[in-house]
Amino acid sequence: MSETRSIYFSPEHDLFRDQIRRFVIEAIRPNADAWEAAGEVPRAVFREMGALGFLGARYGEEYGGAGMDVFASIVLAEELGRAGLSGLAAGVLVHTDMASPHLARFGSSEQKARYMPAIIRGEMVTAIAVTEPGAGSDVAGLTTRAERAGNGWILNGAKTFITNGALADLYFVATRTDPEAKSSRGLSLFIVERGTPGFEVARKLDKLGWHSSDTAELRIKDCRLPADALLGEEGRGFYQIMENFQKERLVIGAMAVGEAERAIEITLEHVRTRQAFGGPLWEKQTVRQNLADCAARAAAAKQLVHHTAWLDAQGIDCVREVSMVKVHAAEMVQHVAHTCLQLHGGSGYMRGMEIERLYRDARIHSIGGGATEVMHEEIAKRL
Repeated sequence: MSETRSIYFSPEHDLFRDQIRRFVIEAIRPNADAWEAAGEVPRAVFREMGALGFLGARYGEEYGGAGMDVFASIVLAEELGRAGLSGLAAGVLVHTDMASPHLARFGSSEQKARYMPAIIRGEMVTAIAVTEPGAGSDVAGLTTRAERAGNGWILNGAKTFITNGALADLYFVATRTDPEAKSSRGLSLFIVERGTPGFEVARKLDKLGWHSSDTAELRIKDCRLPADALLGEEGRGFYQIMENFQKERLVIGAMAVGEAERAIEITLEHVRTRQAFGGPLWEKQTVRQNLADCAARAAAAKQLVHHTAWLDAQGIDCVREVSMVKVHAAEMVQHVAHTCLQLHGGSGYMRGMEIERLYRDARIHSIGGGATEVMHEEIAKRL
């Protein structure tokens, strides 16, 4: 697809985009099939991305970051979406924009000094553990408990559908610290290091898509933590999670835009070379019009993502717009992937085809990070 520079991005953002795109082409796409088959991305990839400055773009220079703004996250998400390997994109974006921001935003100076440099270098992979077997979008319904024990805490419970669940070195775990408080006021976040006794990966989960992203169930039984494992203020975990959900949903929208652009790109290449009925498919009006419709939908989603990021950068309340991004981009990419697979014909249905992988991977967007139905309610409240 032809591309125009956006008014929202500076030359620094454009340079950042060019660097990520080069990495995607040279280091990610050639390994896509191998990483899909392995069910995970090698840890060395995180370290390489850390060394290139991709993982710390939003964080302070005192920890080794670049101190860039929200548009750096948009660039990273769009370009990783364009990789055509959404499992990798999910794992990296969970690390950069969904898990570690809790530490950056709410951690003490000691906690940040202890962990942030390794997180930015990609030497320590992070995960956010919120969802449970009985609670997902309903964060207030979490039941994993943290009880005081001497000068520390004991955690008990279970988590599921945790991206980077088996790979992570550091987990930010949502627990209930006050069972008597109003549901949204009795939650807290804790930092749990890999290998802590009583905290273990119960099993890795097999999924429809995102095969290169490890997803796991976590078992938490009599897990003892020191007092300084508490992340942020006790009882404020629900609000910390809700605050970062806005950034997470915006990034998911940007990732979906990148995926749609990649689906259109490879489909354009296919229909211009695939011969049928005496000429290339591109000569058929219905083919051109379907791709034109896909391009328009993707462009509309992209503008909504960029404008909402601008609102966020200005400090303007944009919960409604972020919710719209999550709904529109998630539904858009599924439509685009469906249409593009159709234009590939039978070959698009074959494993090993990039469009087949994009089609499978797109389905999660209307579920993860806040289901479409939940987002509709958030929009409706603000109409």
